[in-house]
Amino acid sequence: MASLVDVRHLTVDLPTERGWIRPLDDVSFTLDAGESLGIVGESGSGKTMLGLSLIGLLPPAARVSGEILLRPRDVANSNPSRIPATDLIKALPRDLRSVRGRDMAMIFQEPMTALNPLMRVGTQIEEAIALHDPACSARDARRRTVEVLARAAVADPERIASQFPHQLSGGLRQRAMIAMAISAQPRLLIADEPTTALDPTVQKQILELLAQLQRDLGLAMIFISHDLAVVASLAHRIAVMYTGRIIEQGTAQQIVQSPRHPYTAGLLQAIPQMHREALRPIPGSVPPLNDLPEGCTFGPRCEFHRSECDVAVPNPREAEPQHFARCILVPENASPCP
Repeated sequence: MASLVDVRHLTVDLPTERGWIRPLDDVSFTLDAGESLGIVGESGSGKTMLGLSLIGLLPPAARVSGEILLRPRDVANSNPSRIPATDLIKALPRDLRSVRGRDMAMIFQEPMTALNPLMRVGTQIEEAIALHDPACSARDARRRTVEVLARAAVADPERIASQFPHQLSGGLRQRAMIAMAISAQPRLLIADEPTTALDPTVQKQILELLAQLQRDLGLAMIFISHDLAVVASLAHRIAVMYTGRIIEQGTAQQIVQSPRHPYTAGLLQAIPQMHREALRPIPGSVPPLNDLPEGCTFGPRCEFHRSECDVAVPNPREAEPQHFARCILVPENASPCP
């Protein structure tokens, strides 16, 4: 079966005062309809840039290569493999505007900055509905706005629709963003750190809501987070990113139970657990993109570092079926990283 989204060798270069940097480097993955993919890594690993690349919101000066192939919507009575996919990198701006919201939607990290502070919440959602359904009357747009707010588990949706973003709590603002994202019935939902700055109780509610929406609406979902434990609880598959590259990719069970890259193992060891007396943080920090080390960029922080690691960036190796890692220390069928 053809994938809903097929990303092939996606590379993004951005200009800075110190020269060009590469926040995404040779990123490849596929996502099927109804499947969830977790993207995890420390700050600066390229997670948000990946989401912005998929939805076509990169800075104008960005240089992009590779392919982002999106399967057409109407393939129910056809063989999907015979219908050509749209390459979003080559798509015209008007075509990208059509894709945003209708095929792909994104929930951003901070709803207070993503929502327009001068417009009522309901008006903003109605605007999104009207953009992708011009035939929709104002009355129907208002009705659908209340419906999607209710689907996003907003109590008293009529009242919330009439309020401005600053009048809502952080949790309600995030629910309003989720309602806006699903208002045009997209096939893919990109959630970029959707629980940032929320208290633990509200975080749990938002995560449960996203999981419920995915089941009810049949959404494909990309869930971006620095928290591997949260990602593992939601995603079918996980891609671990570091300095713009996917360095490990596999099912959630494979990643959590048998990590093949030392970085992934380090992220797991840093998760707080009741039986663990002390956390074991990964030494050092993510290197700046304008000063990356030679070879494996995780090498300087890796306790298993060898001279061979500095020769070249490792190619992905298949440790087991559908489980890949960019590490020379983990050949095929190797035992999990300690």
